[in-house]
Amino acid sequence: MTTYAIGDVQGCYDQLRTLLDAIRFDPAADTLWFVGDLVNRGPRSLETLRFVRGLGERAVTVLGNHDLHLLVVAAGVRKPHRGDTLDEIIRAPDRDELLEWLRTRKMMHVQGESAMVHAGLLPQWTIPRAAALAREVETALQGEDYAGFLQHMYGNAPEMWDDALTGYDRLRVIVNAMTRLRLCDAHGRMNFSHKGELDDAPAGYFPWFGVPGRRSAGTPIVCGHWAALGVMLTPDLLGIDSGCVWGRQLSALRLEDRRLFQSDCSALEGTASD
Repeated sequence: MTTYAIGDVQGCYDQLRTLLDAIRFDPAADTLWFVGDLVNRGPRSLETLRFVRGLGERAVTVLGNHDLHLLVVAAGVRKPHRGDTLDEIIRAPDRDELLEWLRTRKMMHVQGESAMVHAGLLPQWTIPRAAALAREVETALQGEDYAGFLQHMYGNAPEMWDDALTGYDRLRVIVNAMTRLRLCDAHGRMNFSHKGELDDAPAGYFPWFGVPGRRSAGTPIVCGHWAALGVMLTPDLLGIDSGCVWGRQLSALRLEDRRLFQSDCSALEGTASD
């Protein structure tokens, strides 16, 4: 059995199918790890969601910020953003089944010697601690009052983790770290304004994976979210958001030997919007 990690698809269904053809994906034997952001901004979010759901146990998916945005918009908690491509899902006859499936996905996946999260982990968290915190959010998303949680999920505060946090503040920090994090300071205070390259990072902030003393260091972590960073492969970081929706590439990383496969997404150049 082979496991391939797939970067942020964001509704780029045709490019995903091209990539799976290139790796000769065998749904009877192979497993796909999706780093989140299955939907939004690309042209075929509905088809993407249906396809990945249809893979059943052959697909492991963690939630990204765009996936959570779909749940919030569908619940009427927030209005769509300019550039969203979610209407087809919200109007689809099978929308309830698709949304139910989406909100029961993981926030973080740990298997063997590797872990997967959409954005990042705060420096105070070990892998087991982060996995336990992820389950707290998953419980809220899958509970009867999940709509109430969605109403309180957004916001930039608190900016950093504290073991004493409770309630929605606690859940919000976990969500922000796992689906939005790019930079934080040495204490884990998160910065949400920077989306560019590392050279442009504000003084005093590190990429989350570069914070000195990060407690999750040593475990290979598969992630996406940071398109400006591109593919970054180190012993304990497998960053594979290569900006398909921005007209670059969609990436698949074979975890057994770290061989990278990519499909060309140049046909999408100029179609996405902030």
